[in-house]
Amino acid sequence: MQYITVFCGSSKGSNPLFVEQAKAMAQVFLQHEIGLVYGGGNVGLMGEIADAMMDGGGEVIGVIPQRLVDIEVAHHDISRLEVVPDMRVRKARMAELADGFITLPGGIGTWEELFEVFTLNQLGYMTKPIGLLNVAGYYDKLLEFISHAVEMKFFKPQQYEMLLVAEEPEELLRKMVAYKPIKMDKWIK
Repeated sequence: MQYITVFCGSSKGSNPLFVEQAKAMAQVFLQHEIGLVYGGGNVGLMGEIADAMMDGGGEVIGVIPQRLVDIEVAHHDISRLEVVPDMRVRKARMAELADGFITLPGGIGTWEELFEVFTLNQLGYMTKPIGLLNVAGYYDKLLEFISHAVEMKFFKPQQYEMLLVAEEPEELLRKMVAYKPIKMDKWIK
């Protein structure tokens, strides 16, 4: 079985489409027999996608730091919950388990996870597909900023192409399946 690590919010956000698309992403995973790796929480979009996967008979691996278990946000009704000492170990374990990554709407922790794997791909430490589900235009301003960074020559256009963007889960998965790693010299001269 292949696994995709999903980064997403520990809240549900203000738009009902965020929850709807998290559940739709789970349905796409179930249809394609893809397992979910995620942050192990029972709240927000994390809880929604995990519940939808479990309700459909899917495989769900949660990776959560002990501190979050202690404040009672761990999801104990999933296939496997791995408790780790801290956030660094959590992210490393989630990356290790993943065949690819998808980012749904979320806050600073979600963005930090996205940018860490994006950096690892850019520097050649891994070559796994990275998808961004741009639900209801949530990431429009971020994508605009990345384009600005390309214009300012802090980022190459080919590096931007490493980030696969779609508005619908099925379309995003198609892009990820078709992804061919981009080999390039990172440094802009």
